[in-house]
Amino acid sequence: MRTNLLSILEPGGHRPTFSGGTPSGAWLAAALLEPVLSVSAYLLIALALTGQIQRTDLVLCLLVFILAFPGRNRFESTPWNAARGIALAWLALMVTLALCGYLTSSLQYFDADVLLGWATLTPLLHWQSVQIGRAVLRRREAQSQGNRKAVMVGAGPLGMTTARALREQRGRNADFVGWFDDRAGDRLQGETGSKLLGSLDDLAPYVREHGIKEVYITLPLSSQPRITQLLESVQGTTASVYYVPDIPGINIIQGRLHDINGVPVLGLCETPFTGMNELLKRSSDIVLATIILLLISPILLAIAAGVKLSSPGPVIFKQRRNGLDGTEITVYKFRSMTTMDNGPVVVQACKNDPRITPFGGFLRRTSLDELPQFINVLQGRMSVVGPRPHAVAHNELYRQAIKGYMVRHKVRPGITGWAQVNGLRGETQTVEKMRERVEFDLEYLRNWSLWLDLRIILRTIWVVFFDREAY
Repeated sequence: MRTNLLSILEPGGHRPTFSGGTPSGAWLAAALLEPVLSVSAYLLIALALTGQIQRTDLVLCLLVFILAFPGRNRFESTPWNAARGIALAWLALMVTLALCGYLTSSLQYFDADVLLGWATLTPLLHWQSVQIGRAVLRRREAQSQGNRKAVMVGAGPLGMTTARALREQRGRNADFVGWFDDRAGDRLQGETGSKLLGSLDDLAPYVREHGIKEVYITLPLSSQPRITQLLESVQGTTASVYYVPDIPGINIIQGRLHDINGVPVLGLCETPFTGMNELLKRSSDIVLATIILLLISPILLAIAAGVKLSSPGPVIFKQRRNGLDGTEITVYKFRSMTTMDNGPVVVQACKNDPRITPFGGFLRRTSLDELPQFINVLQGRMSVVGPRPHAVAHNELYRQAIKGYMVRHKVRPGITGWAQVNGLRGETQTVEKMRERVEFDLEYLRNWSLWLDLRIILRTIWVVFFDREAY
């Protein structure tokens, strides 16, 4: 069983979620806590040590708020996981700010004691605030213990899955009571038979008599008239009603509820990069690609010379690949092979491939052959982090063999990605291995955040230096 994406990246935090399309109080607290605390701590330390707030301090605070928003919900994490998550996030922020300060030669405008005190004390404040938040939530949960009884309408596979998820979800105080189904108990599987509370007609009276607070309807869409009757029957109670859509097998990417002039529309498969997210993603790509290209320009020149001197042929290999929305793009790489496969059939490189030059083998093992793709990022063809682009020939093959394969093209392809930092670099010898890579790509789309991108970048650096599986 695969571990949850965000628990691997940052055990101390969970992505803020929405309920019913509006932010909850917990979401707002989690989203604002870290950026507000970070900015407030800096301003207070600056006032305490220097007695004034400079214009450069305000610029820094604005940058910190943008980078830190939204914060992670760490209230449900253990103290150790919260501390670990805070430390990782704070380290990433400090590295980003240090790079910006170095490249812009602006570090001289800030008081060293203020920066040191702020960098040391702020993560401690974050951790302490999380512990206070945890205590408040536990107190609220204790006060409402036993008051959120829940029942399930429909004892089929979807109802069983929903009931199990309800029982296992952290942070909810729902006490699952049982199912309502028109089938007899002996026709139901497992515990559904023993926990059958009655038929669908018994739902409304049971809800009123037993103080049920939550009703989950898991009937298939083909039962729409029956669902309408149930909704009308429970409207005479104070229970909250939830409908679980019967859409098994669909890869829901960034699903959210929209309002189109009063008509509710449920988005099932959307790009995470819309509105402010699109602006943040593209801005971070431009900033990171520019900084990295400036820093590695001597390395690029050295590699170009090495490619040219080690084997005949061009320095740059241009390959046709599919980018955003499946449109064809040209991707740059340092040439690492003696052939330039770019037609309708492309054979993937494998271990001991005779087409790979000795210098090209070094480039591929260290991923240095991918460095020209930062130019693709500035062109808008690629992103620093995203699903890796495959050759057009491979896309035509896998789009028919793997369900949801083309969903990964709802975003710009990346130089590195979530699949690559989880051991899925290099050749994909089988359809199953490619399917696993696609699953990681879809997880990335479901859980995207700016901090997730930064963590993938940090993990990529580790993989490049210590992983020798690529070839």
